[in-house]
Amino acid sequence: MLTIGVEEEYLLLAPVTGVPAARAGKVHALADAQAALTEGEVQRELMQAQLEVATPVCESLDEVGGHLLRMRHALAEAAEASGCRLAATGSAPFTDRLTVPITTKPRYRKLRRSAPGVADELLINGMHVHVGVPDREAGVRVLNALRPWLPVLTGLGANSPMWRGRDSGFASWRTLVFQGLPVIGLPPEFDGAKDYDQRIQDLVDTGFIGDRGQLYWHARLSERFPTVEVRAMDVQLQVDEAVLLTGLIRALAARTLDGGEPLRGYPPEYLRAASWHAARNGASGLLHDPRTGRLAPSREVAAGLLAHVDAELRANGERDRLATLLDRLHHHGNGAMRQRRTLRRHGRTALVRMIADQTVGT
Repeated sequence: MLTIGVEEEYLLLAPVTGVPAARAGKVHALADAQAALTEGEVQRELMQAQLEVATPVCESLDEVGGHLLRMRHALAEAAEASGCRLAATGSAPFTDRLTVPITTKPRYRKLRRSAPGVADELLINGMHVHVGVPDREAGVRVLNALRPWLPVLTGLGANSPMWRGRDSGFASWRTLVFQGLPVIGLPPEFDGAKDYDQRIQDLVDTGFIGDRGQLYWHARLSERFPTVEVRAMDVQLQVDEAVLLTGLIRALAARTLDGGEPLRGYPPEYLRAASWHAARNGASGLLHDPRTGRLAPSREVAAGLLAHVDAELRANGERDRLATLLDRLHHHGNGAMRQRRTLRRHGRTALVRMIADQTVGT
């Protein structure tokens, strides 16, 4: 069973207005004092209204879910004590006229100096799933096999429909905001680890990026851990949704490492279009089905993904659980659908409350 770990990014929101609250320093300090959190589990992010958590290395989905719920509850308590709410949403639903300050880390300040207009827009939060791989060669094989499925993961995990007080028209607006960064979107196909490392080093040597951490592809090899890191999804409203996506990603990686027959390749422009459609439609419209090369209803594409990794899920004893979670996602809607529904029916204050409540599982 491949090891897994998850990183999640959150916003801090004002309780009534829902605008970002630049209180990450205070919330971080209060969280560090809590017995439920260990040193290093909570980190500052780009904006002073953001925080990030990282689970330990896990073997089971139960471990992932337990750690995420524990950390969300602890951070939510610290946020409440600081006069704000913890929000697992992929974008800031509302903003005011003031720019949220950048966290005073050298790399963040450098980004703000080099691309101020882009940096000021990055009030977005992702979910990053790490899957352990034996070595970088195996990691590149997994990356190549994941490429056609990344748009599907983007669509299922869409949770950022709102932007600056209005519906963006996209289920994952976060995916579009990222277009302002230099190395983004779906990764290219690589001819092994040497090719991967050389091409990344060329980007650094040329000065296009400052370091290897500035690769914002939807999936990449981690430079810190022996893992493939999948970054295609918005942070999820509920922990169960994060567990669902983590299980699907691990199964896709396991299928590749078990020698599963890869899907036919798709050219970059094809997958870029698939990613754009996934960001727009989310789980409520048509997604690209990598098995057929055609657009199909989200529920049908998700069922095909489940069938694609059926053997791996059964080997881990996870098939029935993930099937149930997928059914629940399509019955109740993913994060983007629930955000839109709540705003339309109950208004702005109710949306902020719903996001904060579902973040901690209530």
